[in-house]
Amino acid sequence: MVELTHIWHNLQELLTYQKDVPMLFSSGIFWLLLLLFIPIYACLKRRRWQMIAFVVAFSLYFYYKSSGFFFLLLVGTSLFDWSLSRIMTRLNSNAAKRLCVTLSIVASIGVLCYFKYANFFLFNWYQVVESNFQPLDIILPVGISFYTFQSISYIVDVYKGRVQATKTWLEYLFFLSFFPALVAGPIVRADYFLPQITQNIRATREDVYRGLWMIILGVIKKAIIADYIAQYNDLIFANPTGYTGFESLMGVVGYTMQIYCDFSGYSDMAIGIALIMGFKLCPNFNFPYKSHNLTEFWHNWHISLSSWLRDYIYIPLGGNRKGTFRTYVNNFLTMLIGGLWHGADWKFVFWGAMHGVGLAIHKAFRPLLDKIPNNWFVKAISWMITMTIVSLLWVFFRADSWQESLLIIQNIFVDFRPDYIPVFASVRYIWLIMMAIIVISHALPRRWYNVMSDWFVKSPWIIKLIIFVVVVQLVVQFMSEEVSPFIYFQF
Repeated sequence: MVELTHIWHNLQELLTYQKDVPMLFSSGIFWLLLLLFIPIYACLKRRRWQMIAFVVAFSLYFYYKSSGFFFLLLVGTSLFDWSLSRIMTRLNSNAAKRLCVTLSIVASIGVLCYFKYANFFLFNWYQVVESNFQPLDIILPVGISFYTFQSISYIVDVYKGRVQATKTWLEYLFFLSFFPALVAGPIVRADYFLPQITQNIRATREDVYRGLWMIILGVIKKAIIADYIAQYNDLIFANPTGYTGFESLMGVVGYTMQIYCDFSGYSDMAIGIALIMGFKLCPNFNFPYKSHNLTEFWHNWHISLSSWLRDYIYIPLGGNRKGTFRTYVNNFLTMLIGGLWHGADWKFVFWGAMHGVGLAIHKAFRPLLDKIPNNWFVKAISWMITMTIVSLLWVFFRADSWQESLLIIQNIFVDFRPDYIPVFASVRYIWLIMMAIIVISHALPRRWYNVMSDWFVKSPWIIKLIIFVVVVQLVVQFMSEEVSPFIYFQF
């Protein structure tokens, strides 16, 4: 009787949303459920509609475990968008089609603004009128920024004839709720993903092994490196003036590496899981910290977002077709919107605005820069300038407030204290080793990763098993007391 009660209690926990314990890619329960999901999915793969229904059900369950009953908001958004897309296919009037697109975009942006920006706008309004502000009791649904952008791109692409509206609502819900990319990207584009649903290609043995390799890389980045170095970084950002300038600098550099490992690790896992299922997601990172300027950085960082901003914000604003000055303005406005997308706070607006200014400056001086010899010394200086700008701007991204961001940066330049370097090295040697691993792995030629991936795919099963066991052991060895959520879950 006691065992039955215990089983029933565990089953209730499995089926009930727990606010303090959301389901994450880095949680053990997710991987256990995925091991149960994959064999059933494989059996249903050739039965297209049963497969679609099964994946949608699992995706909605995953989202429910991540964000509670907000999964109903996702369902409602998908039904509204799909209905408008089907109506557009029956309309001959461009004005009527534009009305459908406008309704969809206004609805999507309206919902996003309510959950994400209502308190931000109200707070600033009350500051203007000098009145007391009581924030609304609003909970931000996980991943709403990501699937809102997917929703907008779908309805715009249907309007412009880039994709055909899905014949059934279930197919569109599959696209919008696809669980590997649902809560933290990559942002899935309809013109790339919808044909894969129709084709329903089975994953090859090579796809499965390559997907497993991506998952292993993602776990190493997130659960081993990012989560470990975050423990020190969090100390610095929690007490901006409590450490020397050198220690603050290490916290800033540490967060620069942490956010890359955290977010690219999630993307690797998402891409790997999708590949095992027979679906391909676009790469989301391409060694961004190798970049020699901000333009190159944004071509390689969060690629799915930067390309979305380019295609649905920058180009509609006029892109580079309206003259030099408008090009700079469009770059600035696009990055400003990108900053605000990341969070309802002026520090995110500043972060996006400064990247916009940096992009405009680079474009303005590009004719002059192209005349400079592209030797190793120039590349080194360009890389150092780029990484300094990127790292300092990450401070505003991470710190709890604008004021704390400035305090940390000021502390680096005012109280550097190089005498702390030997002490830091003796106490934080594992942290330094982790950082060295990131730097070295980032410096390796890109082709080496393809070679390692090919080697893993072709290696005997016993080698794959050993690698998997070693990675799991390292995760257990370095894991903190609590499973750390992915940084981009808050967006």
